Parts: sequence; C-alpha cells; structure tokens
Amino acid sequence: MPIITVWSLNKLLVTLRTYSVYMANSTTIPIPISKEKSTSAFTLSDFNSRTNLTEKPHLNIEYIPSDHRDQLKCQSSGGALAHLIKSSLGSGILAMPMAFSNGGLIFSSIATLFVGIICTHCVHIVVKTSQAVCKDIKVPALNYAETAEKVFENGPKRFRSWSSFAKNFVEYGLMGTYFAAATVYIIFIATSLHDVVNYDFGLKWDIRIYIAMAVIPCLFIGQFRNLKYLVPFSTLANIFIVITFGIVLYYLFNQPLVFSDKPAIASITQIPLYFATVIFAMEGIGAVFPVENAMRKPQDFLGCPGVLNSAMTVVIVLYGVIGFFGYVRYGEEVRGSITLNLKYGEPLADVAKLLMAVAILFTYGLQFYIPNELLWRKINHKFDPKNHNRTQLLLRTGIILITGGIAAAVPNLEPFIGLVGAIFFSLLGILVPSVCETIHLWPHGLGAYNWRLYKNILLSIFAIIALLSGATASINDIIKFYTQE
Repeated sequence: MPIITVWSLNKLLVTLRTYSVYMANSTTIPIPISKEKSTSAFTLSDFNSRTNLTEKPHLNIEYIPSDHRDQLKCQSSGGALAHLIKSSLGSGILAMPMAFSNGGLIFSSIATLFVGIICTHCVHIVVKTSQAVCKDIKVPALNYAETAEKVFENGPKRFRSWSSFAKNFVEYGLMGTYFAAATVYIIFIATSLHDVVNYDFGLKWDIRIYIAMAVIPCLFIGQFRNLKYLVPFSTLANIFIVITFGIVLYYLFNQPLVFSDKPAIASITQIPLYFATVIFAMEGIGAVFPVENAMRKPQDFLGCPGVLNSAMTVVIVLYGVIGFFGYVRYGEEVRGSITLNLKYGEPLADVAKLLMAVAILFTYGLQFYIPNELLWRKINHKFDPKNHNRTQLLLRTGIILITGGIAAAVPNLEPFIGLVGAIFFSLLGILVPSVCETIHLWPHGLGAYNWRLYKNILLSIFAIIALLSGATASINDIIKFYTQE
C-alpha cells in the first residue's frame, strides 16, 4: 500500500486543478504517481473528506403538506363533503325566507346566487392561501387564525409587525361569532317553546321566561369538554333537522302558491337586512378549516368540482329554494325561522317546531365548544393547574349566563340574526380572506395589471358596506322593538 505524504497530496491537488475542465466531464482522473507509467487511478471519492466537510448536495424536494398529516386520523374527500354540507344546513337555512322578504322575490333570487359565489370565492382564496403558506413554511396544516398570522409574518417587511394582531383579530372574531350564534340559538329555542306552549295551553308568558328555561339545559350541555361526548347529540340533531325539513316542505307545497303579491324588489331600506341575513345564513368560515385540515387529500378541497364547489352548489340551491318558496308561501309575515310560521295548534306543525328546538339545543354544545376552546387556550396559563377544572366550570357557566342575558335583552330573533351576520360574518367571511390573499401575493403575484388587488379592494368595500348598513338596519329594528314594547 503506498503512503501519501503531505507533499504528494499537495502535488495531487495541483494536478486536480490542472485537470478541472476534465473533471467536469469525468469523475475518474488518472494521476501519475511517478515518472514510470502506472495503471493505478485515483477517483474523487478517494479525496472526499474535505469535500464532505465543506459541501453538501442540494436536494430540491418539494414539501407536500398532506404527506405529513396523520393519515389514520384523516378523512376522505367524501367525508369532508358531508361534513361541510352538514355544517351549513343549520338554523341559517330556516332564516332564508326572512332574507327574501327583505330583498324581494326577483332581487333575492339573483342576489342569493351572487352572495353564494362571493362566499365560495372567499373561502377558496383563504384556503388556497393557507395551503401555499403551509408549503412555504413546511407545516402540515394551519387553522384560520394561524393562517392570518403566518401570512403577515412571512409577507412584506412592512406588514410583519401586524402578524400577532392578525391572529388575535381572527381568534377573537371567531369567538364573538360563535358566542353570538349561541345567543341566537337560545332565542330560537325560547321562541319555539313560547309559540307552542302559549298557544296550546292558553298561556301568556313572556318570551323572557322561556329564555330562562332554555338557559338551564344549555348550562349542562355547555359543560362538555370532549367532542366525542357530543357525537350522540349531533346525530340526534341531524335526524330531527331532516324530519323538520320534510314537514316544512309539506307545508310549503300543500296549497297553491301565490306569486302576484310579492314585490320583485323590496324597499331600499330593507336591502341591508337582506345581505346581513343571507351572509349569516350562508357563511360558514368557522367550519372550513377544521374540515380541510382533517382531509387525507386536501388538494381535493379546491378545484373543479372539488369538495368546496360541490358543497356550496348544494347549499346555494337549497338555500335559494327554501328562501324563495318560503317567502312565496308566507309573504311579509315570514319570521326569523320558517318553522315559526307553521300553523298554530296543528300537531304536525308543533312537532316540527319542537323537534327543531331540540335539534338546536343539541347543536348548542358544539357551537359553544369551539369558542371556549379558543378562549381557554389563550387564558389557561393564568390559572393554577390545580384549579383548571373549577375555573372552566365557572367560566363556561358565566358565559352561558351572559349570552342568556343578552338574549333576554334582545329577544327578537330577526334583527339579532341580521346584527350577527352584519358584524361577524362580513368581517371573517369576506374581509379577512381578501386581505390575507392580498398580503400573501404582494407585490408580484397579483396578476396582470394587479387585477387581484382591485378585486380584493371591491370585496373589502362590499364587506364594510354590508357591516355598516346591516348593523345600522338591525339596530334600528331592535330600537323599534323596544319602542313598541
């Protein structure tokens, strides 16, 4: 075995530099050891110790977030479609006839398609942004608040300091949305009980008595801290909702419909209430990210047809049908939930009202679970771990009592639905997705002539107008309610 000295190594390195051009085309280079002809050859691998210390091969492997998700806990695309449709078919669809009464028959039919497309587009751009950010920062999934945070954190330098604000804005917005919706649920349950019990038993109890009665079961169902215990309630709620829809459709079509007395477009002062109500009914941004994050193939969520487009097509059609024919059937007398328009004293109508009230009560647990988990994650570090159980019990009880108090203060279902839709769903469903896409694509990904920037500016303006006009109209209706009382 030959011995390689320092001098011979230096000579070899000089020889390697001399043959650098040849090295680019061949990894085996004959190196003469002496003046005699030799058949031995050195390869680059014989002198690779220095190379390994200073250079590493560059592997340009694309990060695919779905490959790093727990496939055993993920759901199929079909399951995601079912969950997304189910999350949209709640109390909101029953408010669609009221939305049509505030917009007029023809205007509402066209506007419902318009709002549906806007809601679908906003969900599309925020999920697409989230998936792109996941790939950029190499994480499997991000929720809504995390998406807003990372968009700003990894965006242009001037916006990075806003990342914490963006996350908190979305988190507190989601909490406000769900707590407000929980208040709507209490009003709905109480109103259904009020109409059935007062009429059937000849009572004249005030709606607030029924609100107090509705709060009692909510105090119990709101204490569940594990979703698996809510599954039986959700299953029963789904069954009751399907039965109620069947009864509602029976009452819609059991008599001839009259179209002639329905205006094509309502008064301009009522249009804001239409948009506020339909945004409340149709927008489901809070359920989107949990569904997408749990998908085995998140790439199937977007695209054509895709989970999102398929689900929203079903939702828009069903909402349009119920809204259109519900308004044609009951006209200007339509209420915040079409079940409340069913005939008083008829057993079938009473069954529909009570079943829907119980279904909403059973859904209350899930509606209340989500914001409490967000809130608890933000504040649990402030309490001694030994007292966490007691603290959560008191916290949940206090919030339920507060929402019950708000329901008692504003027991009119119709304007409260509009108020919630105008404030929370306009911001989270339309404004935030538009801002997130703009920041993520800034400044070179906004398309030809920056068309995405102008599109998102228009969406933001629409959201702000819906917020201000819808909130103003709803507050005016609340003031009228108290004036009449």
